[in-house]
Amino acid sequence: MEASTSHDPERNSAFYAPLPEHPSSGGAPATRSRPLKGFVVILASVVFLLSLVALIINQSQEPLPMPNRVPSASPTSKPASFSEAEPRGVAEGVSAKSNPSLLNEVSFNWTNAMFSWQRSAYHFQPQKNWMNDPDGPLYHKGWYHLFYQYNPDSAIWGNITWGHAVSRDLIHWLYLPLAMVPDCWYDINGVWTGSATLLPDGQIVMLYTGSTNESAQVQNLAYPANLSDPLLLDWLKYPGNPVIVPPAGIETDEFRDPTTAWLGPDGTWRITIGSRFNETIGISLVYQTTNFTDYELLDGVLHAVPGTGMWECVDFYPVAINGSVGLDTSAFGPGIKHVLKASLDDTKVDHYALGTYDPVTDKWTPDNPEEDVGIGLKVDYGRYYASKTFFDQDKQRRILWGWINETDTETADLKKGWASLQTIPRSVLYDNKTGTHLLQWPVKEVESLRLNSTVFEEVLVEAGSIVPLDIGPATQLDILAEFEIESLESNTTDEVSDCGDGAIDRSTFGPFGILVIADDSLSELTPVFFRPVNTSDGSLKTYFCADETRSSKANDVFKQVYGGKVPVLDDENYNMRVLVDHSIVESFAQGGRTVISSRIYPTEAIYGAARLFLFNNATGVNVKATLKIWEMNSAFIRPFPFEEPL
Repeated sequence: MEASTSHDPERNSAFYAPLPEHPSSGGAPATRSRPLKGFVVILASVVFLLSLVALIINQSQEPLPMPNRVPSASPTSKPASFSEAEPRGVAEGVSAKSNPSLLNEVSFNWTNAMFSWQRSAYHFQPQKNWMNDPDGPLYHKGWYHLFYQYNPDSAIWGNITWGHAVSRDLIHWLYLPLAMVPDCWYDINGVWTGSATLLPDGQIVMLYTGSTNESAQVQNLAYPANLSDPLLLDWLKYPGNPVIVPPAGIETDEFRDPTTAWLGPDGTWRITIGSRFNETIGISLVYQTTNFTDYELLDGVLHAVPGTGMWECVDFYPVAINGSVGLDTSAFGPGIKHVLKASLDDTKVDHYALGTYDPVTDKWTPDNPEEDVGIGLKVDYGRYYASKTFFDQDKQRRILWGWINETDTETADLKKGWASLQTIPRSVLYDNKTGTHLLQWPVKEVESLRLNSTVFEEVLVEAGSIVPLDIGPATQLDILAEFEIESLESNTTDEVSDCGDGAIDRSTFGPFGILVIADDSLSELTPVFFRPVNTSDGSLKTYFCADETRSSKANDVFKQVYGGKVPVLDDENYNMRVLVDHSIVESFAQGGRTVISSRIYPTEAIYGAARLFLFNNATGVNVKATLKIWEMNSAFIRPFPFEEPL
């Protein structure tokens, strides 16, 4: 039973000057070059190339806006300066796996206690070493399975194998032995990202990208050795691998990450694979198969967006417009939209768009071309990449996984012995109130970790003030917060039109929200906040933001202001949910319409020194806040106890 207490912290309210500015370096990312690879000799149809060009030209008759031409839909993050060093992984043909921008920073004197604090308590991460993309998530015989890109030898990227873990509830994970290792010519340089497809007869097929002995990217097939094994411990690679090689006109190192297959009305299965054309046009190719060993490349592409560059980790799935349940990947028909998502290699951001899929022509059309894949909505506006969904047939829901990498240095990661984690799994539904967004929400099972709760009701936070919240330990929390503000009737136009430079930028109606992982002196803090903006045309825009710029005193940490627009409807108050788990903070606005993941590495606001505050740095409104806050237990993630019965 949870204990609930009520507090009146108004008497502790303290006025303060605008949050002090914190100097930060600026600059644009340096242009990267990619070394030439050896080419694999392949047979492919020239007809495919011609049809691809024709389709792209046709899709581009109305010029699509480039990513930097849509500031209203772009994240309002402030760029940090990059060195000219090439990030780890780029030369090998994958997205960046390190932060070269930090190479020239003076290393902070990190202690073992600081490193220990950074490790999460209820987010999934391996016992040690490097992890990146989630792979082939599925549900089988009472167990959720998560496979993931893993380096068994080091806390930096390389030697990529498939790690494997299982859980009964998506929260309490148990580590299993490695599922697949790079031991064949077609994956000797890495068993890269892949997806699982559950067939109607109970079979499970796993398609994954292998990096060959010549560093070409090919698609391979694997399957369980024993389907009766609930743990799926042993996997077999198809003797005829690779099953798909790069077609003519596609760079051999820009062809990866096959999706879960869907069954078309003609009885054949289809998958899509990310690539690029002419270096700048992001595309998703479509293949069809009847047996998962032989594939035919279809004419044209599922979709293409000029100016978005290489698409990787493409995801394609249906959502019900009534917004009630998840759908199997093969579902289509009335009352269904299709989500197309791509991870953009050029920007390291996951974008999605809602649209309509034609199963006859195998073409997808966005609902709003101005919010197309790569130039509009983001899956997560923070530190987040390579996301992948699966359909949970047990609970009839679609579950989203996403990789959160480190934003400190490789030197620090090697010292602490681990790098990266996965988000809390999120359920995904169509937002039938707006008709323009998805709703992402932590799976209900995470609530099993809730311990003591504390309630604060209608706490007044006056303009330019901060209110401490007395909750005890503040490093493992689940926070629900709702805010009411004074009337937004105003003829003024705010000079800040987005997240700005963070919480220090004051405007009439914001920012207001909470300060997580802060110390008593506010020398370290991470604001999560709303900024409503009354524009010159009389419309109201709201931005949801997370400000990492003062999250740590350390210089060798990548710190940004993240955020984007969030629709707030007339009958809604401003509401957020924030999961705090040591160095990871996941923030959800308006039921999950806009989501931000942050990595933070404080040096003082750790252990018992971590605090939680309300703040209002607006100049023209007061705010009333109502919160319910739970302390969160650990998920006690550990190796599988093979000596115990299942």
